[in-house]
Amino acid sequence: MINKATNLRRICETQVVGQTTEGEPLLKITPKPYLCRKIRLVQKTIEQFQAVFSRCKALFVNKNRDYGTSWRILRPASLTDQLFIKARRIRTIEEKGYQKVADSVESEFIGIVNYCIMSLIQLQLPPDAPIEMDGQEVQVLYDRYVRETLQLLESKNDDYGEVWRDMRSSSYTDLILVKLLRIKQIEDNEGRTLVSEGLDANYKDIINYAIFALIKIDEARQ
Repeated sequence: MINKATNLRRICETQVVGQTTEGEPLLKITPKPYLCRKIRLVQKTIEQFQAVFSRCKALFVNKNRDYGTSWRILRPASLTDQLFIKARRIRTIEEKGYQKVADSVESEFIGIVNYCIMSLIQLQLPPDAPIEMDGQEVQVLYDRYVRETLQLLESKNDDYGEVWRDMRSSSYTDLILVKLLRIKQIEDNEGRTLVSEGLDANYKDIINYAIFALIKIDEARQ
């Protein structure tokens, strides 16, 4: 069995820098360079994630002030179709290499993030909940799903590393479309699954893919 000391040697460098008053060696322990790089990259991802989500939320809040929670009238299948339309348009633009409508690919990814948040909110509200909701209440729910999605990102990043950075942006689009087709199938099955993840897990995955795409767009501008 690997003990704690062995694990420590694997991830840290130790250096004797003196002695304690009892005559024991005084050690300076620092993470190994590769681990430092990993920590910095993970922290960068979290900061970029939060910055992108701030933009998404700002648009969501402003639209909520203009229109209220009129989106609450949409049934889950309608929200899914709105998401599908946005993702399909992104793929069409990627394949053609040009667009005739002014709305940017970036704005479509932001729309995907916000429609997913709307879908998650709809899933957790009872059927008899009022259409019009207090703006502050909606923001609290929005922030809740941001936290849950960030937790999912951190967990998956721990397993897979920062592999998403090596993916092509077009792959995020395709993965979003795959998730949406799965959601449509689950909806057609009235929410029943045998071994698959539920609707909420698929929405959170879509959010993360869209966030990755938005981070890549930001980095391409720098």
